[in-house]
Amino acid sequence: MFGKKEKPEKREGFLKRLRARINKGDNWLTYDLANLVPGGKIDEAVLEDLESLLVMADVGIDTTEQIISDLRHSLARNELHDIEALQNGLRNSLLKILEPAEKPLAIEKPDGPFVIFMVGVNGAGKTTTIGKLAKHLQDSGYSVMLAAGDTFRAAAVEQLQAWGERNEVPVIAQQSGADPAAVIFDAWQAANARGIDVLLADTAGRLQNQAGLMDELKKMQRVVSRHDENAPHEVMLVLDSSQGQNALVQAEKFHEALGLTGITVTKLDGGAKGGILFAIANRLRVPVRFIGIGESVEDMQTFRASEFVDALLASGNRDN
Repeated sequence: MFGKKEKPEKREGFLKRLRARINKGDNWLTYDLANLVPGGKIDEAVLEDLESLLVMADVGIDTTEQIISDLRHSLARNELHDIEALQNGLRNSLLKILEPAEKPLAIEKPDGPFVIFMVGVNGAGKTTTIGKLAKHLQDSGYSVMLAAGDTFRAAAVEQLQAWGERNEVPVIAQQSGADPAAVIFDAWQAANARGIDVLLADTAGRLQNQAGLMDELKKMQRVVSRHDENAPHEVMLVLDSSQGQNALVQAEKFHEALGLTGITVTKLDGGAKGGILFAIANRLRVPVRFIGIGESVEDMQTFRASEFVDALLASGNRDN
């Protein structure tokens, strides 16, 4: 299984940074909820304002309607009598959506290497995420190899090789413009021969509406499945949270084409308000494996629904 239990102090530090960085410390839900209810009375007008707030935060219309419906039922039962009750009701509704997506990555060792395809559009932080994930896997006791499947962008190979050097992880690469499927073929053979536990395969930044590029990813899947019919064992999409609803569209297209098994959401330290996680969890039912809030290795951690919701509902300066 993936992951020895993360050290408490490491996890605590990540949570503090998560709370501080979501919307740059002025927590959107805490701040705006307090302003929605200046007189302390919770009524239909407050719920309508909250509905607009959630939609603007990229939660999505369908998911927002589900959340507000839950709160309306609570209001009808006279359970939303103050701001604290509203926060508790909102927390329960948000958790109901996110908790099914909380499924940490599990490495079940097959006969050969456990193969993870990393996919996503350019600029989402895919190659950086691969480097961070390689370090996480190493810290959990797994041997790792990287495959430079993005052969169209020379900088991508160089970036991956830099991560390989930093983590002392072997990188299988070919010349620029080589067939990515050939790279994956060679990488699997090398990983298998060396007894490597996990093969992390980079892929070119695909535009989700370009059928030819999606077909190439499918070809890579077919090639590696010739070695192991269950490979790739994980198809992980890396999503830039600042893309908002565009990120949801990307996830839907990739899932339709490739059958995603996991998602990593990056750049939650930017202007993103994090609402897109709820839209993705509600629409796709694909596990969210990791979230990222910065460039360092420590800024990517296993996704925990309750921690994420509490970060949204707690002030940026709160420590617990």
